[in-house]
Amino acid sequence: MARSWPLHELLAVHPLPPPDPTRADRLKRALSAWSLMAIGIGATIGTGIFVLTGTVAANQSGPAITLSLLIAAFGSTLAALCYAEFAAFLPVPGSAYSYTYATLGEGIAWFIGWNLLLEYGISASAVAVSWSGYVVNLLAEAHIHLPAMLVNAPLQENAAGHLVATGALLNLPAVLIIAAMSWVCYVGIRETAGATNLMVALKVGVIVIFVVAGLKFIDTRNWHPYIPPNTGTFGHFGWTGVLQGAGIIFFSYVGFDTASTTALEARNPQRDLPIGIIGTLVVSTVLYIAMAAVITGMVPYLKLNSAEPVAVALDVHPSLSWLGALLKLGVIAGMTSSILTSLLGQPRILLFMADDGLLPPAMSRCHSRFKTPHVATVVTGVGAALIAAVFPLDVLADLISMGILLAFAVVCIGVLVMRRTRPDAHRPFRVPAAWLLCPVGAVVCAGMTFFLSDATWIRLVVWTVLGAVIYVCYGFKHSKLRE
Repeated sequence: MARSWPLHELLAVHPLPPPDPTRADRLKRALSAWSLMAIGIGATIGTGIFVLTGTVAANQSGPAITLSLLIAAFGSTLAALCYAEFAAFLPVPGSAYSYTYATLGEGIAWFIGWNLLLEYGISASAVAVSWSGYVVNLLAEAHIHLPAMLVNAPLQENAAGHLVATGALLNLPAVLIIAAMSWVCYVGIRETAGATNLMVALKVGVIVIFVVAGLKFIDTRNWHPYIPPNTGTFGHFGWTGVLQGAGIIFFSYVGFDTASTTALEARNPQRDLPIGIIGTLVVSTVLYIAMAAVITGMVPYLKLNSAEPVAVALDVHPSLSWLGALLKLGVIAGMTSSILTSLLGQPRILLFMADDGLLPPAMSRCHSRFKTPHVATVVTGVGAALIAAVFPLDVLADLISMGILLAFAVVCIGVLVMRRTRPDAHRPFRVPAAWLLCPVGAVVCAGMTFFLSDATWIRLVVWTVLGAVIYVCYGFKHSKLRE
């Protein structure tokens, strides 16, 4: 049985304390290694593969989107190895927050946990915005037209990086899908895993069909020049565009982090979590690169600046029209699973932060019947719905990447710290050549943040200041570690 205790107790003594019987049965242990991998893939294969592969190619990297994906995958692989070691050593649901708490202290852990809210809550919102675009497009093909005021964000980012009003009221479809997926998360982990498995199988099948069908429509001239010359603007093609593209699309690989948040719901977390984390990254990387190579080969990259780039590729080749409806259904199913798994992860991080006293105790309450953190799930769903209703995709994607890049960098450092502070502890999985891979992972992940836009950095500073105020006013005073 997986152990369950607040992290401040876990760190207080050595060896690790026995499970706390009042907490051990709060969550239902129902996930196998395959279920964990499905959750990870469900969180990973969504907006990144169906939307950002097109928009990043059109605006940042050109056909070198495959290179941007490889750079992001390299950084993610190093972080995933570190996650796997931590997940096997500390099978707790707090993800990078817990790992940072265990190695670098409560203050930095709060900073990482606060930024993980960008990853999960805003990730669900970003995918919901894309989901809305595809659904509206599909309904339009069926001659069902929704009012523009109800399907668009009321704010958008202009060329200067400022938010301006669009005249729309809210993105209603995005709000509704978040509400529906929040309800699934509320009623149980087994139901969530079952729905995820079904949708993951569907979207992976559709991606494979698209890649195979699109191979014969590739025009290699669309791949030249592979790295378009920079236009004179930082991040607009050239090598700065490739690196900025890697930073933007980095959030597309964060699914393995979601798998780590379900540690207390895994049947055998010390064995299954490393399998789920690494398996997620391998499968996702192969699918991403295959999709990006095919779509940029089918259509000149400048034409892919659309919320539905895959649909654009199909429209250019009428003989693939038979694939259109199937593909859009697969895209919608894929994005639905991504929303679901994002909404699954954040409440478990909030639960563990509340266990440590950094958030109100209500966040750690679990439903007596469904065995889910129901209060945190409702809070997450409401917050994600409000964000999806107001903000456009481009603003959200950059913020998600910033939060997860910082979290990954800290986790890589944390492995080295834990190796020094607890060198003799049993580690079911170990990062090979940690002395080399961990520093490289931290440098790669942290380095990519410098290629994100100035506006994203400003928003991060504002978000961090807000989090610091909450920590000083509440978390610092109620910390269980300080008690």
